[in-house]
Amino acid sequence: MLKKFAVIGFGSTMIGVGVNGFILPFHLINGGMFGISIVFNYLWHFSIGLTFVFLNIPVYLLAYKSDYDYFFYGLIGAVFSGFMIEILVPLRDVFHLPIISSVIIGGVIVGLGVGIMLRNHISPGGMDLLALLLAKWTKINVGIIAYAIDTVIIMSSLFLLREPRLLYSLLIVSIVGLLATVLTSVRNYEN
Repeated sequence: MLKKFAVIGFGSTMIGVGVNGFILPFHLINGGMFGISIVFNYLWHFSIGLTFVFLNIPVYLLAYKSDYDYFFYGLIGAVFSGFMIEILVPLRDVFHLPIISSVIIGGVIVGLGVGIMLRNHISPGGMDLLALLLAKWTKINVGIIAYAIDTVIIMSSLFLLREPRLLYSLLIVSIVGLLATVLTSVRNYEN
């Protein structure tokens, strides 16, 4: 249990750093519930962290009925990830990089956080929890499922916000999806 909490702390911190330090300064989005929360922030100035937690409720109700461990650790992961996104807001003014560098670094940092959490069967948010459940039911790699969901969210955001710069977000979710797929595919020899 302590290992799971350490993974949640590390993964959530990485997500908070990647989102605030590298993705939000360019008004880009990430995938999943984070991405939807960021779109709500851009459109209506909603708090990203709070919106993220509230958007997760339906998926967590599904997880509660399907797999209590996914529900329990996923809920903690989502709350802590939302908290870290809110607490690390000051990072938005720290790094001053070109957009492509920021996208790559942000994608790698978020991807490591998400991938390490998913590897330990912990979800940092609703879409990732949904991907974990779908992977369990279908035997498709969780990273591939998460990437497909994230791509749909990015394309919908492009349509909604009509901001061509959001195409960079496809690179972000590609990096996050690739890292999540790799980290969840590598065999764990601790057993």
